[in-house]
Amino acid sequence: MKTIILNFEQKEPNLEELIQEALNHDFLDIIVSKDTFQEFSQIEGLKIYSKDLTLPINNLICSDIDEVKRFKSKNEANPSKIGIYRELVTKEDENIIIGLAETNLLDFIIVSAKDWKVIPYENLIAAMHSSNINLIAEVYSIKEAELMLNVLEMGVDGILYAPKDVDELEELKKFYRPNLKINLTNAKVIDIQNIPESARVCVDTTSILEVGEGMLIGSTAKGFALIHAEVFDTKFISSRPFRVNAGDVSAYILVPSGGSQKYRTKYLSELKGGDQVLIINKDGLTRVVTVARVKIEIRPMLRFELVSSVEDSPVTMSVICQNAETIRLVDKNGKAVSVVTIKKGDEILVHIGPGATHYGVPLEEKIIEK
Repeated sequence: MKTIILNFEQKEPNLEELIQEALNHDFLDIIVSKDTFQEFSQIEGLKIYSKDLTLPINNLICSDIDEVKRFKSKNEANPSKIGIYRELVTKEDENIIIGLAETNLLDFIIVSAKDWKVIPYENLIAAMHSSNINLIAEVYSIKEAELMLNVLEMGVDGILYAPKDVDELEELKKFYRPNLKINLTNAKVIDIQNIPESARVCVDTTSILEVGEGMLIGSTAKGFALIHAEVFDTKFISSRPFRVNAGDVSAYILVPSGGSQKYRTKYLSELKGGDQVLIINKDGLTRVVTVARVKIEIRPMLRFELVSSVEDSPVTMSVICQNAETIRLVDKNGKAVSVVTIKKGDEILVHIGPGATHYGVPLEEKIIEK
């Protein structure tokens, strides 16, 4: 999980409102000053950082390596985590930061780069990724926050940001999620129906998808089948490793949730370029990718009716896929199998859903879908 440190060094008029909203969203890493420390001193569970070494906190931000050495020599038994705040303007600054990481005296380095950003951080990530020192980027907008968390694919270890209002905290929360794991189970194919024509949706992403990865798609919110990405070459067509031929326009797809829910759903017909969707692998591990474009065309389809179970109770679900050799589901052994070879009695990987949603948000509500 990435670290998001909120900068509350300034006593802004809306500080109390920001604190409450930060706690509501489980932001627990906070930078304070002597002026704002009392606002947080009685709140349990916080990880409080400060550049003021006189404050009774356990995450100290020093100005240089000499200050780090002085503190360590006076407090040999102190379990505090120690870092340095450093501005990056020139190539020499970049080299100094890399040198600081190599001293093994620090737990984290906070870097502020107001002009050049991507290239210096790429260099720092490449130099520091194998160390135990966290690289924290100070950012000045939500857009920069997203950029820094994805630089060189792995991104920095965390960001430092001074939120301006509660809406920005809601936006930050979208970046503050652990790698989500979704439970997958087996479902048996109990019926297969030909659909002569249907509006089929291909979801083209801006990412390269891997063997074993796909999207969870379902005709109802009761369950979703793992539709494999088109990563395989055939003698008639080259692979499209960015694509999942997902299903018909009415189907649900799992997308990331910015709130407390693990995920939410959208109709495939709703997706458009710039949206984010969840990619899931055969082990249930997920990642978030961005949609480049959506292609909707009329194609012959196959409807698979499936049955699984929850606590010995049967759960029926269905998924509709294009009737073509290149479209694959994932069998119970994690192998991608073409839909044209699947027969009654075969078992495929599915996720048992919430059973009810309202505008994509799971609900605890009785609902009948058939």
